[in-house]
Amino acid sequence: MKYISTRGQAPALNFEDVLLAGLASDGGLYVPETLPKFLPEQIAEWASLNYAELAEQVITPFVADSIPTQDLHKIIQDTYASFSHTAIAPMQQLAANEWVMELFHGPTLAFKDFALQLLGRLLDYVLAKRDERAVIVGATSGDTGSAAIEGCRPCENVDIFIMHPHNRVSEVQRRQMTTVISDNVFNLAIDGNFDDCQAMVKTCFANQNFLQNKARLVAVNSINWARIMAQVVYYFYAAIHLGAPHRSVSFSVPTGNFGDIFAGYIARQMGLPINQLVVATNRNDILHRFISGNQYAKEQLHPTLSPSMDIMISSNFERLLFDLHGRDGQAIATLMEQFNVQGTMSIEPYRWEQAQQLFSSCRVSDEETVATIKQVYAETGYLLDPHTAIGVKAARRCRNSQVNPMITLATAHPVKFPDAIVQAGLASPELPHHLTDLFERQEHYQVLENKLTDVQQYIQTHGRFFK
Repeated sequence: MKYISTRGQAPALNFEDVLLAGLASDGGLYVPETLPKFLPEQIAEWASLNYAELAEQVITPFVADSIPTQDLHKIIQDTYASFSHTAIAPMQQLAANEWVMELFHGPTLAFKDFALQLLGRLLDYVLAKRDERAVIVGATSGDTGSAAIEGCRPCENVDIFIMHPHNRVSEVQRRQMTTVISDNVFNLAIDGNFDDCQAMVKTCFANQNFLQNKARLVAVNSINWARIMAQVVYYFYAAIHLGAPHRSVSFSVPTGNFGDIFAGYIARQMGLPINQLVVATNRNDILHRFISGNQYAKEQLHPTLSPSMDIMISSNFERLLFDLHGRDGQAIATLMEQFNVQGTMSIEPYRWEQAQQLFSSCRVSDEETVATIKQVYAETGYLLDPHTAIGVKAARRCRNSQVNPMITLATAHPVKFPDAIVQAGLASPELPHHLTDLFERQEHYQVLENKLTDVQQYIQTHGRFFK
């Protein structure tokens, strides 16, 4: 399988090269040249598979010949052996034909573990094979950082530098990053917001001279195709659990960067019978404004009770635009340049109407988030984190069928966001067993100004491969 850039000017790469490249050399994002397709008969045969076995079936076509079958099998088995629930992604029923899929049973209690536990192992495997070293520079609005650190800290060939916006992530999220003590893990608190951190990551990829040819730069955020690939699996897992391919299902996805719901879009393109995909946003609603009104525009960032979605610009949205424009890379390059200059864009009405056919959307306020947490707990005794509550509220508001099961992705454990739980009048949840001493662990992080030169100098001074 070959991968091509959304902007059309970068060379086509195989999976191994895409894994290490992250962002394409022309500034675009890599996507498969063609998607694997699964027939209903194939999907039906997977009903008896456990999560890791299903992951192997879904992922293998994307990897193709880059990793031998037996090696990929071991990588996937090792990845999901670290999860605390034997079902890996268990389902919980809220009402008739209404479900949540729990994606928080990985080491850091968030859905990012599904991809990043896999990504760390894939990276170390490929780098060892090539006798190369890599530096990861990542940005996080909360969960990506801890999941990436946890996935990469055993890696012998990777140094990881994670930037988070100083004082703008929850304490549990911060401590999950900053209490990991390893000589290849570096936490940087940036005096800015998530988009400032993300912008510095993209600039690093555009000009990698600061690495002095001593290592390659690798992305672990959702611009890396391997992240999307891993997330496709749990859409198949949930749908098959509820009767696919003989029955269509719908999904509501709390999302800021568009990566998680884009994986659902890919699953549907691969043959999974998905009736509806609901984009659930908080007050920072650039995706909802586009889907509902064809207006993709930067606005002021507002801190909310769902900080992992406090994002002004959705990194993965370009992948959808590429498909909406008939995979015309030049058109996307022009469109993204316009957006970078003007901070806003719209697309031709007929293309936007295609997007509306593919996705529904909903914006949920903090007040509605808290009310949903309170309501669902009263109805069922089930505790939602604020991001999942946004997904449930959006599902109930946008649902177009009572026949198809509606599945909300439960993206994080509620213990990570106690403020919203307490505001709902409920007791602050307790940490799971393996994190009970989290608040007693020593933290290690460096606060830096919002300056690219400061970040790059820190990497050169502290990275193992520069000594």
